[in-house]
Formats: sequence, C-alpha cells, structure tokens
Amino acid sequence: MKLVIKNLTKTYKNGVKPIDNLSLEIGTGMFGLLGPNGAGKSSLMRTIATLQSPDAGSITFGDINVLEDNMSLRKVLGYLPQSFGVYPKMSAEDLLDYFATLKGIAKKDERKAIVKEVLEITNLYEVRHKHVAGYSGGMKQRFGIAQLLLNNPKLIIVDEPTAGLDPAERHRFLNVLREVGSNCTVIFSTHIVEDVKELCNEMAILNGGRILKHSTPQKATEELENTIWTKIIDKDDLEENMKMYNVLSRNFNADNTLNIRVHAIEKPSEDFIAATPQLDDVYFIALKQDEPVTA
Repeated sequence: MKLVIKNLTKTYKNGVKPIDNLSLEIGTGMFGLLGPNGAGKSSLMRTIATLQSPDAGSITFGDINVLEDNMSLRKVLGYLPQSFGVYPKMSAEDLLDYFATLKGIAKKDERKAIVKEVLEITNLYEVRHKHVAGYSGGMKQRFGIAQLLLNNPKLIIVDEPTAGLDPAERHRFLNVLREVGSNCTVIFSTHIVEDVKELCNEMAILNGGRILKHSTPQKATEELENTIWTKIIDKDDLEENMKMYNVLSRNFNADNTLNIRVHAIEKPSEDFIAATPQLDDVYFIALKQDEPVTA
C-alpha cells in the first residue's frame, strides 16, 4: 500500500507554518524523514496519524482517504510519538493486555497470544513482569513498538525514536524496527543521519515544512561523487576558509587542528584531497542550499 500526500499545508495560530504545500509518496519499506529540530517532522507525523487536521491538501493510504475517514486509517496504523506516558505500577504484559483490549481484541486467549508475540519480537519477554515505568529509555521505546504492533498495522509512524538512547540501546531498537518494517510502510522521523543510513531504503530531507530532497540514501550519496574535498587546517584559519569555500562540516583532530569537508564541482585548491561522499554531506548540502540569501 502506498501513502500519497498532496499539497499539504498547516499553519498554526501563531503564524508558524510547519507544513508548506508538501507533496510526497511513500511505499512499502523503511522511509526516513530527515530534518533538523523544528523542520516540521512532528507536525507532519501528527497530521498523517490523524491527530491534527491540515488547512489544505490530501492524504491517502491505499484506498483510504485519511482526512475524511480517520477511523479506517487508525485501524491499520501503529504510532510511536516522541514521548509517551505509561501507568506507573503495571507490568509490560498487563499493560499490553490492556492496550489489546482497547484495540478490540476481546478474546483473552487471542490477547495472550499476540502479547507474547510482540514481547518476543521486541526482546522484552524476559522482563515482561517488570513495571514499564522502571524500564530504561531503550526498553521503553521497544515497548512502544510492542504496543503499536498489537493491531498488526500496515502503516507505522515512529517520531524521533532514538533521541536520547545510548549506543547499545539505539542498536537494539533499530534492529527491532528493521525486523518489523519489512512487510509494511514505516515512516521513521529523525534528525540523526546515521539512523537513516543504517535503516532506510528511501528518504526525504525536510526543512521549513518543505521537502528539499527525495531519494534513496545510496543514490543521493552517489550523486556527490568527485564533489567532496577535505583538508586539514589550523582552527584559527576556519573563518577564512568558511568565506572562501562551501564548508559542509568540520571535525577536530587529536592535535587540535580541524578537518574540513567542502563541496565543490572542481578541486578547490591543491591542498585539498578527494573524499568519499557520505550521507551527512547530502544532508548538509540540502540544508545549506535552503538557507536564505543575505545581502
């Protein structure tokens, strides 16, 4: 099933326009929505999830008109927001059983079977009797995936799920998401480029409520072949280099010098060497090209 968004616009009462005439098509598999904080990612996720209405535009998922038939979408939707609350004194198993009841699974044996299945998928079965409030950040996020799987969703939306997770928890969470995302449409919203690189077969870069680029991580990176250059400079020379070149990023070396990455069609000067393009370069180029021109 394909999610089709056409000319979607949303303006809040304070004049902020988080979604600006946005059009996008998303098919089966893992789709990464990449953008900085404040780019409009959460507003778009909430609109697709029918938690807020746009001012204009349309959204369809398969044969469902999302904006006119919220309930039909919700039956096939799994949604994990940036943060969510849990009951403080309920175990994961009991809480999932309760959520399954709310989702219309009336028979106790059916609930027991699906709860066991989602706990195993998310690697939480061994801690199923522990209170969810006492889970680590990564375990809570995996619990969030478990609850959204209860209704066998065809569309899954996860909003900034790895923010604040330590590397080990992030790795476990991504593995779970990779497993559940093979047979449905998963929209993965993040500002972490590495998440998209590791997980997604398709991506879009969003800023200011608009899509700046829609491609695959591999194709977008390959497009930059022979246009990324690097050199080592003294940190005192950074400002001068920023004026002279299109500097995408810089990193400190052990000796306190800087390694800068530059985007240019031709070799900027003899002291630069060619660098292998990375998805970070794609991201920074898209954001720099979107910056307003100053006089």
